[in-house]
Amino acid sequence: MWLYVIAGLVLTLIILRKWLGARGPNPLAVDTRRPPKPLVFDKALRRKVIKNVFSPDKVPQNLDAIVIGSGIGGQGAAALLSKAGKRVLVLEQLGKLGGCCHTFNEKGYEFDVGIHYIGQMNELSPMRILVDQLTDGQLQWSMMDDPFDVVLLGKPENARRYNMHKGQQVYTEELIKAFPGEKKAILNFMKLMKKVSGRVRDMAILKMLPLPLARFLIRTGLVKWFSPFFQYADRSVSEVINGLTDNKELRAVLSYIFGTYGVFPDKGSFALHAVLIDHYLRGAWYPTGGASEITYHLVPTIEKAGGVVLSKATVEQILISKEGKACGVVVKSKGHDAMNIFAPVIISDAGIFNTYEKLLPPALRSQPEIQKQLGTLRHGPGGFSLFIGIKGTKEELNLPASNYIFMPDTDLAKLEKRFCDAQPDDAPNYIPMLYISSPSAKDPTHEERCPGKSTLTALTFTPFEWFAEWKDKKVQKRGADYESTKSAFAEAMMETVIKIFPQIGDKIDCYTSGSPLTNQHYLGASKGEFYGADHDISRMDPETTAVNRAKTPIKGLYLTGQDIFLCGFAGALNGAVVCASEILGRNIYLDLLSLRKKIIHNQDRKSE
Repeated sequence: MWLYVIAGLVLTLIILRKWLGARGPNPLAVDTRRPPKPLVFDKALRRKVIKNVFSPDKVPQNLDAIVIGSGIGGQGAAALLSKAGKRVLVLEQLGKLGGCCHTFNEKGYEFDVGIHYIGQMNELSPMRILVDQLTDGQLQWSMMDDPFDVVLLGKPENARRYNMHKGQQVYTEELIKAFPGEKKAILNFMKLMKKVSGRVRDMAILKMLPLPLARFLIRTGLVKWFSPFFQYADRSVSEVINGLTDNKELRAVLSYIFGTYGVFPDKGSFALHAVLIDHYLRGAWYPTGGASEITYHLVPTIEKAGGVVLSKATVEQILISKEGKACGVVVKSKGHDAMNIFAPVIISDAGIFNTYEKLLPPALRSQPEIQKQLGTLRHGPGGFSLFIGIKGTKEELNLPASNYIFMPDTDLAKLEKRFCDAQPDDAPNYIPMLYISSPSAKDPTHEERCPGKSTLTALTFTPFEWFAEWKDKKVQKRGADYESTKSAFAEAMMETVIKIFPQIGDKIDCYTSGSPLTNQHYLGASKGEFYGADHDISRMDPETTAVNRAKTPIKGLYLTGQDIFLCGFAGALNGAVVCASEILGRNIYLDLLSLRKKIIHNQDRKSE
């Protein structure tokens, strides 16, 4: 056995040496940050960037790559390639660019779609430096309130409140104050969480190693031997936390962040849970100027290299050459005939299910390698959103820049079962979890854009199947029965929101809601998911992790975004790094760390 281990380690070192060698251009060779310019609020100027509508004459010649989808996974990969000198075309089916990073307006109120809060944006963190480089330092961030998360348990009108404060020491101390008899359990939880989350890099390594080597490490057990992340990947959140404490209230509080990846604690991986707890330990940030600022400052980076990002461009099919290589896409847009656009590299940010099941020719979908990949994943839960417009400023309404996570009971498994077992007509009475936040309160510039107006967003999960009978109907024309079902959920959520924030009761000006079908139409989510492929325990399995990577079985076709890494802004952006690393033939994570070291060194020299 030890001979196999030693042989494996030697082989690993040989391949790693080759793998770590720089073969392509370094997109992060130079610090490109500039002092940020003033925010642009002029709608006409912003429209030119975030609503740049497709037309054939806008398509550049001699493209190096085409990206399907303009979410952060797609734009992030495009920006990295652009900084390496590549000419990239990004195509978005919606009228606004950005995917989950876009905003929309309803009766003068501005709502974000998927950017609710982001961790690890502290100065000089690797994530912050990466985003700064992709936007040349123009995208600014505002820190949210402290506490950034508030957990509410029990009846909404008098729920028990637990505050999640920034800073590991304060975070821990506040938990101990709330549960003085559980100090040992809390300290053990925090220690274990840091140990596991600190090795999330092992996930990236497994995806970027040559697949035969990754499989060797998995099948010999070396991955779990070396990696605390994978040691806990197949253990549920409930299993680990229940092993630390018998206190049901504390169990629920330590589990609260499951809503950020959409899997209840008895089915969610503790490894992922630990990563997300750690992600916010230094606090939480929101893009200054709103979520659309992300796209507004990524697009110029892509255009600088000769590329372009276009909206209202529906990719109907990925073109495959006679040699079996991805070589282009078929694009359909209003007012234009279907158009073939060619490039040697095709990148999909449309999600793994859409890419393989809808965009590839039927003959290729049945390839064993593709079917094996699809067989390791399943669709995540459908998402339901409520957007509320309120008259008044955040000061007048006393709206905090914090998130509120409401759970009516400490038995989360019981809440989930009761909700999922209910009939759709009755289910609104049993919503098991509600995430509530105020985008307008998080953004210090919101009042300049929307004076005297505030917003609240509430999110929960609903099975796609409850709305599936209307999936083939046209958007906004799905009929009275659909609207009635959707309204029942919206009204139940609204009732809870008003009990938690009673001061808004007579100030509500308008509201709108989105079902899984809304997500399917506007975000291209195949089953209305917030977070793409399900982030359950099986998703974190080492074999699943290794198989679902940027490079696909189709030569020239690559995947990016949250389906090949993890959910959320940071997860999807890491998917972009993995994707661009594969295409450029170099480890961009090492480039990022090298650049960070230079930046810190230069700052230290200036301060001397």
